[in-house]
Amino acid sequence: AMEKSYVSMFLLLIVISCALAKDAGKKDSKDATAKPKLPQTLSRGWGDQLIWTQTYEEALFRSKHSQKPLMIIHHLEDCPHSQALKKVFAEHKDIQKLAEKFILLNLVYETTDKNLAPDGQYVPRVLFIDPSLTVRADITGRYSNRLYAYEPSDISLLYSNMQKALKLLKTEL
Repeated sequence: AMEKSYVSMFLLLIVISCALAKDAGKKDSKDATAKPKLPQTLSRGWGDQLIWTQTYEEALFRSKHSQKPLMIIHHLEDCPHSQALKKVFAEHKDIQKLAEKFILLNLVYETTDKNLAPDGQYVPRVLFIDPSLTVRADITGRYSNRLYAYEPSDISLLYSNMQKALKLLKTEL
């Protein structure tokens, strides 16, 4: 187990150093009068006011202990589909409000957990996990070839799937 934590620490350091390098270049262009925003590292723009977990392990732990469902968004910074979904997700007031009832995680890399890729490793894809740590493979989007993919036009379906994940929770616990 030691090696694994070293690897994740190493990855984290890489991620942090990339983020810092990016921010350093950005600072000058922003005007100094803007009020300081929360650090956006964990939200990656999916909802800067929301509380995002840092790792899959932490997310599972929090879900189990808080009895809140977990929502995992797999995406990539240079994927136009991910970017388009992120924009509508972040601007959707009802989704942002409902998201507070979830443990939240967005990932730009794949985990070793095959359960998070029931039908392949594509982005963007959104999966729900309940506090018993069961992946809700039954909560799907509208595409039969990519069950957990959502386009910007599917944002209301994603919203109702979030409601479904919360509702299932109440009936089953």
